Amino acid sequence: MSERIDFNATSPAGMKALGGVYGYVAQCGVPMSIIELIFLRVSQINGCAYCIDMHTKALHKEGMPWDKIVLTQVWREAGNWFSSNEQAALAWAESLTLIAQTNAPDEVYALVQKEFSEKAITDMTIAIGLMNAYNRLAISHRKLPDSAPRN
Repeated sequence: MSERIDFNATSPAGMKALGGVYGYVAQCGVPMSIIELIFLRVSQINGCAYCIDMHTKALHKEGMPWDKIVLTQVWREAGNWFSSNEQAALAWAESLTLIAQTNAPDEVYALVQKEFSEKAITDMTIAIGLMNAYNRLAISHRKLPDSAPRN
């Protein structure tokens, strides 16, 4: 598989705009460990190898153990690895990424509302939308993970 389009080169203004949203999300007050977990889970659902590679490394760099990172995809069955606020954020990320199927159900909203402020919920929703946009860019343009061997 080879990269179709270098979206950073062909649309620098568009990528800069997305980067501005990322800059907001990074400083919005939601812990970066939660943001990175959201980014990883959204990327797992969408099957974005480039983003899974990036956010797995970011979580490990922040000190998350490999065992926990590997279990993110099956967080509901992972015992006590994930805190209640991590579980709420992951449920929200899944629900919104699959919104055509889930319609953001009230029970998931109630779960996230127990753990986060309205601002944090809104900011996490922005982060989820952003990662879905990045995933669509990377997948459709066949962006390879940075760690992928090159021929």
